[in-house]
Amino acid sequence: MQSTANYLWLISDLLGQGATANVYRGRHKKTGDLYAVKVFNNLSFLRPLDVQMREFEVLKKLNHKNIVKLFAVEEESNTRHKVLVMEYCPCGSLYTVLEESSNAYGLPEDEFLIVLQDVVAGMNHLREYGIVHRDIKPGNIMRVIGEDGRSVYKLTDFGAARELEDDEQFVSLYGTEEYLHPDMYERAVLRKEHQKKYGATVDLWSIGVTFFHAATGSLPFRPFEGPRRNKEVMYKIITEKPSGTVSGQQKFENGKIEWNTEMPVSCNLSKGLQSLLTPVLANILEADQEKCWGFDQFFAETSDILHRTVVLVFSLQQATLHYIYIHQYNTATLFQELLSRRCSIPVHNQELLYEGRRLQLEPNRQAQTFPRTSRDNPIMLLSRESVATVGLIFEDPSPPKVQPRYDLDLDASYAKTFAGDVGHLWKTSDSLLVCQELVRKGVRGLITFTWYPSGTLVQLKPPYNAPHNQHIHLISNSLVPMEQMVQDIKSKFLSGGVLTDSWTQAGTHPEDRNVERIKVLLDSITAIYHQFKKDKAERRLPYNEEQIHKFDKQKLVFHATKARSLFTEECAMKYRLFISKSEEWMRKVHHVRKQLIGLTSQFNSVEKEVSMVMERVIKLQEQLPGKVLPLASSGMVKPQAYLSQSTLVEMTLGMKKLKEEMEGVVKELAENNHFLERFGSLTSLDGGMRSVDRI
Repeated sequence: MQSTANYLWLISDLLGQGATANVYRGRHKKTGDLYAVKVFNNLSFLRPLDVQMREFEVLKKLNHKNIVKLFAVEEESNTRHKVLVMEYCPCGSLYTVLEESSNAYGLPEDEFLIVLQDVVAGMNHLREYGIVHRDIKPGNIMRVIGEDGRSVYKLTDFGAARELEDDEQFVSLYGTEEYLHPDMYERAVLRKEHQKKYGATVDLWSIGVTFFHAATGSLPFRPFEGPRRNKEVMYKIITEKPSGTVSGQQKFENGKIEWNTEMPVSCNLSKGLQSLLTPVLANILEADQEKCWGFDQFFAETSDILHRTVVLVFSLQQATLHYIYIHQYNTATLFQELLSRRCSIPVHNQELLYEGRRLQLEPNRQAQTFPRTSRDNPIMLLSRESVATVGLIFEDPSPPKVQPRYDLDLDASYAKTFAGDVGHLWKTSDSLLVCQELVRKGVRGLITFTWYPSGTLVQLKPPYNAPHNQHIHLISNSLVPMEQMVQDIKSKFLSGGVLTDSWTQAGTHPEDRNVERIKVLLDSITAIYHQFKKDKAERRLPYNEEQIHKFDKQKLVFHATKARSLFTEECAMKYRLFISKSEEWMRKVHHVRKQLIGLTSQFNSVEKEVSMVMERVIKLQEQLPGKVLPLASSGMVKPQAYLSQSTLVEMTLGMKKLKEEMEGVVKELAENNHFLERFGSLTSLDGGMRSVDRI
C-alpha cells in the first residue's frame, strides 16, 4: 500500500506502465471514491525541470469533458515523488476496445462516430490553448460510460504535450512509432540525423492513423511481418505514400507496396460514411507538411461529417442498403443527387416507397421532415430503368491454420485471430440476412403497390344499331386486345404466375437461426481466447492445466471450422442463390413495365375518345326538347315538323341509355387505369408521375 496525504493505492492495482511513471487505481481516503493515480519514478527526474513540470501545467489549464481531468498534484508519502490524481476511467482505453474480438475488423459505425466526435472535440480544446499532444494513439484515449449509457472518450497522457504557437516548431522527439509522423519516425526510430523541425500538424498524422485503426481494426501502413520488425520498409511506406491514398501494405517479403484509396472490404463502416471519411484521412496522412491539411480545415471537415443526419435507403433492384449522410436543412433535390452518386441511378429514374406507400418528395422539402428510417425500415428505392444487382460485397473466410505444437504465446495469438474472424462472420451473416429480409419486404410492397384486384376492362357489345353508337363500337373493339394484355399482366402476379413472390422462400430466414448458431460458436471461441490469455500470462502451466489447454486448442479449431462451414454453406451460398433469383425476377418485372408503357399510351388515347363521345352525348341530350314531350301530348305546343312524337321519345331514351353506358365505360377505364398508374407510371416515358399517395 502506498499513499499521499489524501489518496492511497495498492501496487498490485496497476492500470498502466510507462518509461517515467506508473498509473494505479487509487481511492480517496475520506470518500472512498476511485481515481487514477500517476506516480513518477526516478527516471522521470533525469528530465529537465521544465519538462517535469510541463504535464502539470498543461493539465491545470484544461477543462473539457473529452480531456481526462486533473484533480490534485500531491507527493508520495515515502519517496516524495510527484503524484498526479486524475479522473478514473474504468472501461480502459480505445486500444482496449479495439483489442476486443468483436472489433477485430473495426468499430461499429455508431461507436466510431462517437470516437470521431470526442477526439475532435478534445483536440479542438487543446488547440484553443495552443497545446500539441505529440502522442495521440488509441492507448491514450480513455473510455468511460456516460449518464445516457453511451461511450465517452477522453484524451489523456500529456507527458509529451507542450504549448506551441501556430507558426512555432519543435525538435524534441516523443510518440509511439506506429503513429509517428514520417519526419519524427526518421529520427526517433531510424536514428537518422536531419535538420527538420516539427509543427503542430504532427498530431494530425497520429490522429489519421488512430482513426484508420478504429475504423478497420488494423494499422494503415504495414510492412511484411509488421512495422516493428521491418522499420526500413515502414519508413519507405509512410514517406512514399501517394496523395489520395489512405493505406499501404506489403503482403510478401520484399514484395511491392499495395496502395489503397478506400477502406478494406471488411470495414464495418457504411460506404456513405467512408466516402466522407477517406478524404479527411488522405489529407492528414501527408508526409509533406506543406501538403497536409491544417487544423482549421480538419476541424471544418470533421464537423461537417458530425453535423449530418443519416437517411437509410434500400435499392431494391441492386439489393444494397445505402447510408445517405445529409444535413437536416438540405433539400430533397440534394438528397436525390447524393443518392444518385451513391447508387448510380439518375434522379429522373428514381422512385421512392416508404412503408408500402409511394413517397413523393417535393424538391424544396428539407431532410429533417423526411420519414424516420432504420436498418429494418428504410426508404425503398426503385429504378425505372434496368440496373444490375450488386448485393452485399464480402470476402469468403479462409480456413483456420494452426501449428500443432504446444506454445502458449502462439496459441493465444491463434485464439485472438479466430475470435476476430468468427466475430466478423457473425456480423456478415447478420447483414446478409437483413439484406434478404429487405428484398422480401420490398417485393411484397411492390406487388401490393401495383396490384389492384378490383375492376376488369369492360366488354361492350355493339349497342342498339344507332348511328350515334358507332364510336362506342370502335372503342369496344379497341379495348379487347388491351383487356387481354392487362389480364395477362395481372395473371403473372397470381398464384403460379411468373411474377409471384414464391421465389423469396429461397435463401436464409430468421427462423433458420444461422446468425445465432454462429454467435454460440463465437462465444465458445471467445471464452477459450480469454483463458489462453491467462495461460500466456502464467508463462508455464502445471501438467493437468497443460492438458486442458491442449484440449481447448482442439475445440478452438473445431468451433472455428464449424463456424466457417456454417457461414459458407448456409449463409453465403443460400444468399447468392437468393440474389440470383432476385435479379431474374427484377428483369421480368422490368420487361412487364416496358409493356405497360405502350399500354398506358393506348389507354390514354381511349380515354380521350371516350371523353369526346361523352361530351357529344351530353350536348345532344341538351339539344333534345326535353320539355316538349309532355306539352306536345297535351296539344298545347306542336312539335317540329321533321320529328314525330315517337322519334323524339326514341331519341331521348336512346341518349339516356347511351349516356349511362358511356358513364359505365368511364368508370371501368378509371378502375383499370388505377392499376396501370400504380405499376406503369413507375416507368413513364417522360419521367412524370401521378401522385397516388403522399407522405
